[in-house]
Amino acid sequence: MTEDYREPVIRVTAMPADTNAYGDIFGGWLVSQMDMAAGLIAARFSRGRAVTIAMDGMQFHKPVKIGDEVTVYGDIRRVGRTSMTIAIEAWRRHRHEEERVKVTEAVFTFVAIDDAGAPRAIEQEN
Repeated sequence: MTEDYREPVIRVTAMPADTNAYGDIFGGWLVSQMDMAAGLIAARFSRGRAVTIAMDGMQFHKPVKIGDEVTVYGDIRRVGRTSMTIAIEAWRRHRHEEERVKVTEAVFTFVAIDDAGAPRAIEQEN
């Protein structure tokens, strides 16, 4: 993924309620933002409900602090009959600076499901 050429899926400001005792943003908060972004991509692509079934390759490169702008980007990497693999990156920008830094990345796998919770085929446009 080339961060400069993508539209953000989610952009949010990290707030005090999202921190640990040291003032760093909880990793779980960041993972939830990434999962929400991947879920938005999956639902739009599959035209319906899709659920997270796996997350691979999570590594935290840099901390996120209170007031940082967090931007989450994502790309669909693979589409199967009922599943999608989505690469997600989270970037931070300090409130009074322009420099952006990648803080983490992961690959999420989603399965499209029907109203009964069973996997459903993803209809792809030709």
